[in-house]
Amino acid sequence: MAEDTTTTKPPALTIDVPGLTSVLDGKYVDMRTEVRRLLPSYASVLEDAETMTRDEFRERVREVVLEIAETGAPGVGFPKEYGGGEDIGASIAAFDTLAYGDLSVLVKFGVQFGLFGGAILQLGTKRHHDAYLPDLITGKLFGCFAMTETAHGSNVQALGTLATYDAAAGEFVITTSTPEAGKDYIGNAAKHARMAAVFAQLEVEGEGHGVHAFVVPIRDELGNPLPGIRIEDDGHKMGLNGVDNGRIWFDGVRVPREALLNKFADVTEDGKYVSEIESSGRRFFTMLGTLVQGRVSVGSAAVSTAKVALTIAVKYGLHRRQFETGNAKEGEDAEQLLLDYGLHQRRLFPRLARTYALHFAQEVLASRLHDVFSGITPDEESRRLLESRAAGTKALSTWLATDVIQECREACGGAGYLSVNRFAALKADTDVFMTFEGDNHVLLQLVGKGLLTDYASDFSDLDQLGMVRFVASVAVETVLEKTRVHKILQQIRDALPDRDDAWYTDSGLLDPSYHLAMFRFREEHRIGGVAKRLKRGVDSGMNPGEVFSRVQDHVISTAKAHVERLVLEAFVEKLATLDDGDNKLALNMLCDLYALTSIEDDAAWFMEHGRLTTQRSKQITREIGDLCRRVRPVAGDLVDAFAVPTELLRAPALIQPVVEVRAKRASPVVEVRAKRASKP
Repeated sequence: MAEDTTTTKPPALTIDVPGLTSVLDGKYVDMRTEVRRLLPSYASVLEDAETMTRDEFRERVREVVLEIAETGAPGVGFPKEYGGGEDIGASIAAFDTLAYGDLSVLVKFGVQFGLFGGAILQLGTKRHHDAYLPDLITGKLFGCFAMTETAHGSNVQALGTLATYDAAAGEFVITTSTPEAGKDYIGNAAKHARMAAVFAQLEVEGEGHGVHAFVVPIRDELGNPLPGIRIEDDGHKMGLNGVDNGRIWFDGVRVPREALLNKFADVTEDGKYVSEIESSGRRFFTMLGTLVQGRVSVGSAAVSTAKVALTIAVKYGLHRRQFETGNAKEGEDAEQLLLDYGLHQRRLFPRLARTYALHFAQEVLASRLHDVFSGITPDEESRRLLESRAAGTKALSTWLATDVIQECREACGGAGYLSVNRFAALKADTDVFMTFEGDNHVLLQLVGKGLLTDYASDFSDLDQLGMVRFVASVAVETVLEKTRVHKILQQIRDALPDRDDAWYTDSGLLDPSYHLAMFRFREEHRIGGVAKRLKRGVDSGMNPGEVFSRVQDHVISTAKAHVERLVLEAFVEKLATLDDGDNKLALNMLCDLYALTSIEDDAAWFMEHGRLTTQRSKQITREIGDLCRRVRPVAGDLVDAFAVPTELLRAPALIQPVVEVRAKRASPVVEVRAKRASKP
């Protein structure tokens, strides 16, 4: 998009809102439309969360999950032979659209069909699929995903639960080795799960083989804990109190040899451990890699919650007035709309742009997930790139949700503090998104490791110290030259031979090539910087652990730069697929706004590294203000395109003028009928 150097006012855009919704829905428009049609039926759950006791609300959430199961939606990602649809991409689309509604329902849905069901599907074999998937998909069999322990969350390799094979009996003995090794924060464990996918250290003939997963019954059909099982409720939480999180301890619980989820390793009838993957480290990471769908799902759901918050805040800004400005024409209200204030635009529109950007990044990620797990791109490199992209995108998406929800709450003033306006629940229920399915900072360290080792399979089982030693053992230039971003950046420079490095000073501010070049330069420079610091530390004789600790902040900033570049590329690539018209122009503005605000946020770094002058930095700030003013006339349409059902916004005083709300309260039956009639 060429930079506008004129002073004439850009022509007004006319947004085709259904058309823009279709762009956002992508290839899964039918699935998303169906879920949006379904959700208003459960809008009352949002109020139930505030009025019911915790036990009552847990049962209510379970009922809703079972009702949704009756529609067949949970089975979309499972094999057809078990009643599923065999479409992983569609299952992600259904999940993130469900995130428009109550998040306890969403998370319980995810625990049952994504985590527990995903473990059975991805780590098990036909004997497990036949035994469990039919009842699991319908909700007849509730389960839980018992990985995290009180003493170990992110460090899964150090779990303390033991699974010792008793060859004489042909059974595994599951034992909680210490009180701190109890399974903790496990969704569905406190109340509803009858089975658990238990992750434990496998020991065969006195030899440890690392963490493996087992299917372990924990309750009888009446809901009573089985012998050797102790279960405790985690109690009240900041949010998601419709999900029954609990703790589980195992005291010599015996399960048959067939309980081992044996896709990647098995124990034979004569008690021998066998696996086609020789390296225990690589086997462990391969096993965890199959569970990447959870991270993709959480990230996509986080973006959906940001959409809900933005819809409420933008609509509020379109009718709420405050202070006289002297700009009102005769007959108009003397006070100015909130959304006409430049500061209000600055608070909301860059976040709106980032939400659109991460939506398209999630779309690319879901497509890669579908291709890898459907066998379209089954190669090892594609899997490793998927794992890294999922980890990084999950981190940025969940941080986005927290930031957007908070800013939108503040942008709605005191009214935003009322529970009826959803912000209280959104804040409380999404806060854990940043730590479950992987702590965001730990996930970004995973991304950083991939960048520094170029995702090579030879280094897939390296721990952080091994990664430090590897990077220190090669030339920094080698690390840089192997990175994909280096190759891409070189292509840009080759395309501009007469301008040398002038691309960062001469290009138009609204030129996507300029944006991409800046993002790619930052990423490459930070990769090189981390490599140099690691090498310098080890060469000086410092302990590798201390070296890594000292550069962790650089690893995180490098990983963020990498993922932000992927997000921008996804947005730019999406724009290239669209037909010309006002919708594309509006999305172009949002893409420009995302790119420039990202550069502005990191302006000090770009200045320190000679890629941004003070004059150009000021130009970027002015351009951002201009973009916000241009977004203003279509802001309402841009949030309407998210297609959040009105019943789920639950914020009548925020999304409609007060007079209109009062009139509708006087005729509630007419209002409900009108809303139903307006639904497709």
